[in-house]
Amino acid sequence: MSATLPPGPKGPRALHTLGWVTRPGPYAARLRRRFGDTFTLRIANEADWVMVSHPDAVRQVFTGDPSVLHAGEGNAVLKPLLGPRSVLLLDGADHMSERKAMLPAFHGERMQAYGDLIAQIARHEVASWPAEELAIRPRMQALTLEVIMRAVFGVRDERLRRHVASLLDWTTDPARLLLVILAGPQRVGPLFQRVRTPVDDLLTREIARRREAPDLEERDDILSMLLAHSGMDDATLRDELITLLVAGHETTATALAWALERLARHPTAWERLRSGDEDYLDAVVKETLRLRPVIPIVLRLLKAPMEVAGYELPAGVAVAPNILLMHTRADVYPEPRAFRPERFLEQPAGTYTWIPFGGGVRRCLGASFALFEMKAVLREIAAGIETLRPDRAGSERVTRRAVTLVPARGARVIVAPRTAPARRAQPVPTGR
Repeated sequence: MSATLPPGPKGPRALHTLGWVTRPGPYAARLRRRFGDTFTLRIANEADWVMVSHPDAVRQVFTGDPSVLHAGEGNAVLKPLLGPRSVLLLDGADHMSERKAMLPAFHGERMQAYGDLIAQIARHEVASWPAEELAIRPRMQALTLEVIMRAVFGVRDERLRRHVASLLDWTTDPARLLLVILAGPQRVGPLFQRVRTPVDDLLTREIARRREAPDLEERDDILSMLLAHSGMDDATLRDELITLLVAGHETTATALAWALERLARHPTAWERLRSGDEDYLDAVVKETLRLRPVIPIVLRLLKAPMEVAGYELPAGVAVAPNILLMHTRADVYPEPRAFRPERFLEQPAGTYTWIPFGGGVRRCLGASFALFEMKAVLREIAAGIETLRPDRAGSERVTRRAVTLVPARGARVIVAPRTAPARRAQPVPTGR
């Protein structure tokens, strides 16, 4: 067994960092062709990353000891935005405690309660679409932000919504991601905190008001549930609320934009989706997240030596299951670059081969909610739109927006509503 790191590209860390930040898919694919399924990537101001993309290696990482594989420390680049108490940045007992406190918010019955809300917000959005070319991603951003704001707070707060949107616009700039990586999270933390302060102030006031609400125990929004049952202090609550707003908005909006970008270029898939086939709807969502995953990798920082993929890796190295590379393995997904939802009707998604939400005890808390929301929104779009086609030939290029991979032109498509009167758009409920 090798006692050294796997092979990888030589040269300055800054050069590899630039390649990974600007073109993660093509860059990682080129390195796999050169070095195989396991290789080392040296990133500026980060531990060495050992990229893995074989199902056996991914299984090792996702089933490994969480006291050895620290995801929180691996996600340190997110600390300036999410704050130190975010569940995404915790490890060990702290992580398990926060995760346990937040899991009830994503229980199946609770998600079903959000179904009508999501459908009404989506129906209202689709009814506003003009019969012309439009960029889908900004539309989906507005829709998913409305959904997550209402799920988290139970009420519509326009001032908070505006500040959250501004915070996300500022922090998801790719240049600022590069700044965080090159300068390190600690150095840029104060700059990010100044931008986050207005949101923190509004959240602090809302938390104080909600603590005094006489009907706190009866309310069904996530903030009320956390206040009633979690015992979190205000600082922790703010970080967790920011995490929910960011993770529950930006990622799902991007995934929905990619779904429509793909469907616009595959008319047969679009027509089958419009037929109301629920199994096919589920397959469309899974195929979208396979071919266009929103997040390119998951990171685990080793706190002790560990054998992975035949290499005895030392403590201090980060192991990185590469979602992009796993999802384009020809031995797992024949014609891996083709958009073919039918593959998930023929064979279910594998635990270690379909990993858009990571895996193991660190699998995304909101994975079920994201899948539920995507299907609810696509169902309403299919019901309200007759025509969906691309604005030009050729697939839209993948580009990076902070840690997410987005359509370079916002998923521009041409739409036309159904000619026959569809269900009338209902006013969006105001909640309580």
